[in-house]
Amino acid sequence: MKVILLQRIKRLGQMGDEVVVKPGYARNHLLPSGKALRANKANRAYFETQRAQLEATNLEHKKEADAVAEKINGKNFVAIRQAGDTGQLYGSVATKDITDVITDNGFTIARNQVMLDRPIKLLGLHEVRLSLHPEVDVTVTINVARTQEEAERQERGEDISAVDDGEDEEEAIDAEDVFDDGELAEQAEAELSDEEGGEEADSK
Repeated sequence: MKVILLQRIKRLGQMGDEVVVKPGYARNHLLPSGKALRANKANRAYFETQRAQLEATNLEHKKEADAVAEKINGKNFVAIRQAGDTGQLYGSVATKDITDVITDNGFTIARNQVMLDRPIKLLGLHEVRLSLHPEVDVTVTINVARTQEEAERQERGEDISAVDDGEDEEEAIDAEDVFDDGELAEQAEAELSDEEGGEEADSK
């Protein structure tokens, strides 16, 4: 299907360009969202009458996006989630979750502005791109941790996914001390020899 773009769209073209796209993409996204018009004589004429207004509106939206970008670019947002010892989440962090976390921190963004290829399923620091405007992209970090304390440790570069097995190591060290150089085995052999010697003496 051929459409007229009403704004710049990455990998498609600039405002006013006529491009061919898949019918489903046009009907389900471009046309209902007001990002394009069907390319026909009537719509071409309409676009020309509205071009100045569309360009002015686009410029205003870009200025607003630039202002938000200055404040949000590079910021760190914490998402608290349950996870196993290996760092695998019990669930995932998807675009809606990221939108909610960012909104809770005072920034207004739409779900479709979160450019996430696939849901986040591991603890850690994850860079996520936000498309605030067709010409304005920023990157934020989503810090996924089990607690606020872990999030702070993780931000310092510590590994929070490792299992804390300090006690097991200590017990293992104690066991090694007991069995060091076969002392326990030698002790058991000596006791057995004493018992056998005692039995021989009794028999005499």
